Amino acid sequence: REYGVFRYDGQELIHFTKEDGLLSNGIRGIQEDAMGNIFFETASGINVFDGESIKSLKIKGNDPSSGIWQLKPNDLWFSAGYGKNGAYRYDGKRLHYLEFPKSPREDSFTSKYPNASHSPYGIYSIYKDQKGHLWFGTSDLGIFRFDGETISYLYEKQLTETPNGGAFGIRAIAEDKDGFFWICNSNYKYRILQERILSNDLVKMRYERQVGLKSKESETQYFLSIVADDNENLWMLTYDNGIWKNDGNELIHYPVMDGNKALKLLSIYKDNQGVLWLGTQNSGVYRFNGKSFEKFVPE
Repeated sequence: REYGVFRYDGQELIHFTKEDGLLSNGIRGIQEDAMGNIFFETASGINVFDGESIKSLKIKGNDPSSGIWQLKPNDLWFSAGYGKNGAYRYDGKRLHYLEFPKSPREDSFTSKYPNASHSPYGIYSIYKDQKGHLWFGTSDLGIFRFDGETISYLYEKQLTETPNGGAFGIRAIAEDKDGFFWICNSNYKYRILQERILSNDLVKMRYERQVGLKSKESETQYFLSIVADDNENLWMLTYDNGIWKNDGNELIHYPVMDGNKALKLLSIYKDNQGVLWLGTQNSGVYRFNGKSFEKFVPE
């Protein structure tokens, strides 16, 4: 079920739904701009809350520059939805829709799944690295990366598909303190090499892959969400096997339990005070107390 969004003001929870202006009660992401405006990425488009009311952002059209890829430091980026082949860029005034260049894997996907209900370009994750470059994790075509001049791609089957053949997609990307990227699982880490060419077309990303970290468990862990804490450790969230802390040397497991039951987890977030928060599936919100994750109950 989809419930819209809740705001906690320190004393109470305030609930917002379509009746308050949301385009959809299915919320896929929340961002804040430099002015304190809150943006909601929904299944039907983008909303913004200015502190008083919720409004909808309209796509800028009839402008030749609207579909041109640009990279500006204060822009916000959103998924355009699982049925589209690109992303939204918000420049502070208007929303721009930008399509990805055609992937060399698109035709093989279409041939294999001619009646697919979603676009293989559908964005699962967006990440801005330490250089300000944007990474887009897709459902079936791997990663697109935009450095401000060139769009490149990275595809490895083990990142997009689980060992049993099930589709996973690129749901989590993070850069560590040494400049390595961790993508979906901890089996490998990636160092990105400088591009040799500038191109308006899609180019293959140049990278070096190194062995990552293994957990004490034999099964590979796939991560839905990753965040860096104030000490630059990476906290990697699984759907049904808790959180894994990557300190660069080992993976440390933090189960998230309700009694003997492992909770289903969806997202991890670090607030302005450095506190880690978890979003769960139907089990509320959990907060890290320095030793474990405990359920948050508003006072």
